[in-house]
Amino acid sequence: QEPFVADEYIERLAWRTPGGGSRGGEAFDPKRLLEEFVNHIQELQVMDERIQRKVEKLEQQCQKEAKEFAKKVQELQKSNQVAFQHFQELDEHISYVATKVCHLGDQLEGVNTPRQRAVEAQKLMKYFNEFLDGELKSDVFTNSEKIKEAADIIQKLHLIAQELPFDRFSEVKSKIASKYHDLECQLIQEFTSAQRRGEISRMREVAAVLLHFKGYSHCVDVYIKQCQEGAFLRNDVFEDAAILCQRVNKQVGEIFSNPETVLAKLIQNIFEVKLQSYVKDQLEEHRKSDAEQYLKNLYDLYTRTTNLSSKLMEFNLGTDKQTFLSKLIKAIFISYLENYIEVEIGYLKSRSAMILQRYYDSKNHQKRSIGTGGIQDLKERLRQRTNLPLGPSIDTHGETFLSQDVVVNLLQETKQAFERCHRLSDPSDLPKNAFRIFSMLVEFLCTEHIDYALETGLAGIPSSDSKNANLYFLDVVHQANTIFHLFDKQFNDHLMPLISSSPKLSECLQKKKDIIEQMEVKLDMGIDRTLNCMIGQMKHILAAEQKKTDFKPEDENNVLIQYTNACVKVCGYVRKQVEKIRNSMDGKNVDTVLMELGVRFHRLIYEHLQQYSYSCMGGMLAICDVAEYRKCAKDFKIALVLQLFDTLHALCNLLVVAPDNLKQVCSGEQLANLDKNILHSFVQLRVDYRSARLARHFS
Repeated sequence: QEPFVADEYIERLAWRTPGGGSRGGEAFDPKRLLEEFVNHIQELQVMDERIQRKVEKLEQQCQKEAKEFAKKVQELQKSNQVAFQHFQELDEHISYVATKVCHLGDQLEGVNTPRQRAVEAQKLMKYFNEFLDGELKSDVFTNSEKIKEAADIIQKLHLIAQELPFDRFSEVKSKIASKYHDLECQLIQEFTSAQRRGEISRMREVAAVLLHFKGYSHCVDVYIKQCQEGAFLRNDVFEDAAILCQRVNKQVGEIFSNPETVLAKLIQNIFEVKLQSYVKDQLEEHRKSDAEQYLKNLYDLYTRTTNLSSKLMEFNLGTDKQTFLSKLIKAIFISYLENYIEVEIGYLKSRSAMILQRYYDSKNHQKRSIGTGGIQDLKERLRQRTNLPLGPSIDTHGETFLSQDVVVNLLQETKQAFERCHRLSDPSDLPKNAFRIFSMLVEFLCTEHIDYALETGLAGIPSSDSKNANLYFLDVVHQANTIFHLFDKQFNDHLMPLISSSPKLSECLQKKKDIIEQMEVKLDMGIDRTLNCMIGQMKHILAAEQKKTDFKPEDENNVLIQYTNACVKVCGYVRKQVEKIRNSMDGKNVDTVLMELGVRFHRLIYEHLQQYSYSCMGGMLAICDVAEYRKCAKDFKIALVLQLFDTLHALCNLLVVAPDNLKQVCSGEQLANLDKNILHSFVQLRVDYRSARLARHFS
């Protein structure tokens, strides 16, 4: 039995044998165990022979049955082949019979068709004869329930009557036409009643009959008219139209054989009657009186109409539904879109001017005329070349005449104008119209607001020799920088998508570049003059606070201060200006302006120190002052400025160093590369320079 394990089998056999279960024990009997194993092996051999004989017998039986099965399969194949031959013969016979039947059917049809036509013609002649006699006796004309059959007959008689000569059959033609018209009216009335009752199947039957009548289009018109009854009760005509079309789209296929034509005619009726009337009422009210509301309504109505058109694109309206719907929209709005951009530009111009004027009025400021032409251009060129203020300085009282609220309002108006332009402009006119809107933005934001503020700011910068001057131009720079970032963002976000693939792109980029360069020139000019004023203020502080006795005290042994009062005030002033510059600018502009201020600051201190004579203790005080100036220069975080003050500090060491060490100090790392005249000029500032010993050591 499976699973069979030989080792376990031997173990079980040994345990069952008396004397074979205890190895090495007293009861263990190997002879007994050997005898048991030999007997068991013999039994297994006998069993194996018996099983082998049984297997051979089964194999012989299997071979015999296989031969019998093969013989039976051969017999079945033969019978199957015979059956297949019979089936082929039967199929050929059926095909032959079918051919005969089809031929017979064709013959019968050939005989029956003329007969049916003759019967039909006989019936029509009978009905025609009734019209000729002037008395309609047939049940089909008198029974109202057989209106469908009557309609079929009268439609055929009407076609026949049109072929008859008028002079001989004028009366009967008139009667047939009259009956034709009456039945047509009855069918349309029946269709109308069925529609009111909501009987779709009856509507389908009547529509199928009317399909061959001239009044079929009138039936469609009636259906369209009744569909709209009670459909436009809410204020949202566009949503009502969409719901109506969805409902009709589900129904029209069950009634008419040409549902796409009927649905298209319904949509055309909605656009030409309902929507056109609604749009006209909404726009004409504000067209001449309120340009802002007119443009908002035009944008809103056009957007909602195109959205409705997108929903209707889901329906089957024929082959070119896109063109069909576009023509309907164009027919509604063409009179408003033709001059849209002129209205837009006119409104934007007046609105922008009003925003600016309202701002200046709130500041009680009468806007000065910057002016153009020969004299102004000459002044501008002179100012750019000389950087001198031309004309009287204006006290702005700290007002920058720049307002982020004004800028946000102007940008918001322009953003809405760009959105309207994108929606309402013809694709071919879109870049041109967008450029015109951009030009308005440049005119009012950049020229009338930012540029005017820069001009006013420039005029408000005091001369460099003014005392206690208030410097507000850096506030103008800070606000102008912020505003221009907003201007640039709108340029990229709202204008670029409208002109990116047109020749107007290069024109807009050039216009933007020109206005940037124009403003940068004025900003550079104003910053330069502001730096001059800062240096002027420092000069006034030094002139007022620095005394000659600071560096040549009367009592050399009783100097109690670490640095002079002039140094303290100058450093305090400089630190305030550095912080103001950092707050007013960003990026590399901060480093550029601070480096320029630092260089001028260094030149001022250098020239200032050249004006005094220095005793030994005065020289030490000068070194302390320069050390404080150098500490102040670290706030600039400009390597060049710090290097200049390091060199100046080293030069000041020449004021106190012992005569014997002068040459060694001059050849030091910081002073070795300086011109000898510069070193000499500092040595000459020493009180003891005239002594022969000092002059000899330095020569």
